[in-house]
Amino acid sequence: MDFQMEMQRVSFCAAQIGNLGLVLLWHILHLFVSIWYFLLDLAFVFESYLISGGVLKNYKALDLGKLKYLAIVIESEEAYQTSKVIELLQWLEAIGVKRVCLYDTEGVLKKSKGAILNKLKNATEFEDGDEGLVDQKRMALEFSSFSDGKEAVTKAANLLFAKYLKLANLVGDHEEKIFTEPNMDEALKAIGCRGPDPDLLLVYGPARCHLGFPAWRIRYTEIIHMGELKWMKYGSLIKAIYRFTTVRQNYGK
Repeated sequence: MDFQMEMQRVSFCAAQIGNLGLVLLWHILHLFVSIWYFLLDLAFVFESYLISGGVLKNYKALDLGKLKYLAIVIESEEAYQTSKVIELLQWLEAIGVKRVCLYDTEGVLKKSKGAILNKLKNATEFEDGDEGLVDQKRMALEFSSFSDGKEAVTKAANLLFAKYLKLANLVGDHEEKIFTEPNMDEALKAIGCRGPDPDLLLVYGPARCHLGFPAWRIRYTEIIHMGELKWMKYGSLIKAIYRFTTVRQNYGK
């Protein structure tokens, strides 16, 4: 009996030591990973300051010929930081970007449109149907939100349904109709909600996704996550645009 109790005690102690060892190993691994990411962030910040200071000469001359339209997606809570948004747009203006779409899910940026345009004296609002904006001297801004995409899809679907119903009544063909992507694309253009396709989309916020930006406008768009808006850096912006302009695209546009 005493021997059995002793064995149980030894087994219990071994299990405790094993669990303690696993916990210790987990904390050691966590420490090494944290240090690794800290060093990466430190190197990233250092590189950003070098780019901002003009030390890295490769980033000085940007070829913006490929960047005809830029989209900025901002998480809605961060979109309330109007001063940061204005500063970001001023950086883009200094770089030479002429067409920018500002998007957030809840439409915060659209509500701040007046304040943004008042601060940016050399900017104007871009609207569907405007032409000849690529070579203009002033920056053109488009303000968009998730509701715009929903409304566009609804209008396009109604247009396709009305067109199909009219055709079915005339021809007498009542077979089920399958709408394809080109059909939807044509309908979106017809209602004036197609909009230009961004060449590059920069996401500011904790989420690594496009936050509901209209999917039909980003089929061949390069998407880069930039981190939270409050930590934005001029050097990081330059680096993202530079990398996009130096990448060879073998498909799409």
